[in-house]
Amino acid sequence: MDITEVPVSQDNKGKRKKNKKPKNKRAREEEHGEAEPKEEKMEQSEGAAGISFPPTFSVSEIKNKQRRHMMFMKFKQEKRKQKMQLKKKKKKEREALGDKAPPKEVPKTIENQRVYDETTVDPEDEEVAFDEGTDEFSAYFNGITNPKVLITTSDRPRGRTVRFCRQLATVIPDAHVYYRRGLALKKVIPQCIARNFTYLMVINEDRKVPNGLVLCHLPDGPTAHFKVSSVRLQKELKRRGKDPTEHFPEVILNNFTTRLGHSIGRLFAALFPQNPQFVGRQVATFHNQRDFVFFRFHRYIFKNEKKVGIQELGPRFTLKLRSLQKGTFDSKFGEYEWVLKRHEMDACRRKFQL
Repeated sequence: MDITEVPVSQDNKGKRKKNKKPKNKRAREEEHGEAEPKEEKMEQSEGAAGISFPPTFSVSEIKNKQRRHMMFMKFKQEKRKQKMQLKKKKKKEREALGDKAPPKEVPKTIENQRVYDETTVDPEDEEVAFDEGTDEFSAYFNGITNPKVLITTSDRPRGRTVRFCRQLATVIPDAHVYYRRGLALKKVIPQCIARNFTYLMVINEDRKVPNGLVLCHLPDGPTAHFKVSSVRLQKELKRRGKDPTEHFPEVILNNFTTRLGHSIGRLFAALFPQNPQFVGRQVATFHNQRDFVFFRFHRYIFKNEKKVGIQELGPRFTLKLRSLQKGTFDSKFGEYEWVLKRHEMDACRRKFQL
């Protein structure tokens, strides 16, 4: 067997071959003498960090539900602390400036950015005064008639609707609750007129929950149809006061500015006697905000010259006007003064009807 000798250089003697990794960019730059000094590079990175924002982090990226909720609550607490600190800082600055402090900024809301309506009522307008003296409610406001209300329900009402009607009867003086027993409203209205009722109030329900209100002024109308929502009975209210007494309450009508709103406000006002008994210290409030009418019933007490304490007695609910009809209720041949058209009237969020 022939053996061939391979010449080995002295430089490679005793050395093994190694798999050399490819040099990175910095190593190549150092090899060719093109690398920048380390200090200059650090200065550049610090400058860039000062200009750019930190990477955004979203709580929704956390997969664990409990940890996500905990982080979200911490985020809300920190945000609230920052807001309170800013508020205290502004308050101290205003106190330091005294009379020289600039006026407070009024936040922009949908309500105060409301589009002006041409039908806005001026109380001193002669035409408005003439209409009030000749409309269907003139006999009530002139003291000729006293309100007497019949409260009824749709056919076969459930327990919640019945309790709601009974509690309304404690709020409205001289109100009587009767069950319809399948009678049509066209047959009920003549009976109400014969018994000197001035109002017919019908509470409708859907899936055992009150969802509609028909308010018919007798004997000549008008008739208003409302959607009812957010009904809270007396027992469902927190820190409520004792049951309402039989005293006539005071009535507050808020923000009914247009001609339509003025008519609805008079419709609500005619439910209650004009001579409130201040001994009872009870107030019924109809507050219109963005075409939603919020009803609240309170009892108040004067603690001193500046402070007043109030207790909510209930019930509370919210109304949304659907239609206003001339005359008494007539679903087939009735003439409507106003009907809600959602897609047309709700196109602009800053334009309201009431």
